[in-house]
Amino acid sequence: MTPKQRIELVCPAGSLPALKSAVDHGADCVYVGFKDATNARNFTGLNFDPTAMREGVRYAHAKQRKVLLALNTYPQAANWKDWTAAIDRAADFGIDAVILADPGLMAYAHQTHPQLRLHLSVQGSATSYEAINFYRERFGIQRAVLPRVLSLAQIEHAIANTPVEIEVFGFGGLCVMVEGRCALSAYATGESPNCNGACSPGKHVRWEQTPAGMETRLNGILIDRFGDEERAGYPTLCKGRFDVNGETYYAIEEPTSLNTLELLPELARAGVRAIKIEGRQRSPAYVAQVTKVWRAALDRLMGDAAQFAVQPAWMAELDKVSEGRSHTLGAYYRPWK
Repeated sequence: MTPKQRIELVCPAGSLPALKSAVDHGADCVYVGFKDATNARNFTGLNFDPTAMREGVRYAHAKQRKVLLALNTYPQAANWKDWTAAIDRAADFGIDAVILADPGLMAYAHQTHPQLRLHLSVQGSATSYEAINFYRERFGIQRAVLPRVLSLAQIEHAIANTPVEIEVFGFGGLCVMVEGRCALSAYATGESPNCNGACSPGKHVRWEQTPAGMETRLNGILIDRFGDEERAGYPTLCKGRFDVNGETYYAIEEPTSLNTLELLPELARAGVRAIKIEGRQRSPAYVAQVTKVWRAALDRLMGDAAQFAVQPAWMAELDKVSEGRSHTLGAYYRPWK
């Protein structure tokens, strides 16, 4: 048995070094963002200015790899032209596809740049084939990134009923909100990640060494306290430790990473066209390590799917860069389904 078709490996690039690392270690596509609020990883020091974007596209295309632009936040009435200008720049730079969530922007891109390939972002939260087909019929969407709330059976059902290519998350951080639509961060900071592009914006983050340990705060709210031997994580409300009825623990979500290596044969049989790695905010070293493992796994799968088996060394390498050094299958595995 062999998979129906080649599965593309889509890897994150929050910087030019990360893009080159992804390409050099086997990514088929890299996804990137501009240095502004048009993308959902709008952090200081991250993303691409025009010079870096042109160089990144040149580097990837020279090695026959694709560059996808995450333009996956929602414009408001006052800044609409910033988002449409970003689409215009994408077309000018030779971006291979734009990943969009806002229907108005899809309409603009479809009408203004009909040659530009459009992907539906996970931020669009299309969980049914009816929704996916609507975006295809109205805006010419050619690929949809599915939210991480669907079981394997639901993914297979969607694929069987749409001609749109389906991309799923294979590895990386999780979110308890509706695919990044973080009400917690907006409540604490007054800035919505879906409009401003950053969960726990850096200007609201503080680290402070205290007699009790390293404290991390978001807009003054104590998120966590770390001992001398613990690694202080970035303060996001969903992954903080809180005092609940006298007990301190991860009350909302424990830090862990999605890892679906063992599901690769099933995802291939279902007809998944692309596997996405989360982590544009992570380092080039993270990108290299994760890309290398997933490239090896996908090559093994494509070579002989019937004999595919997850190698312990792969899991060990991925666990090193997983949140909390642990992994989960998340919603993909629901035995009761």
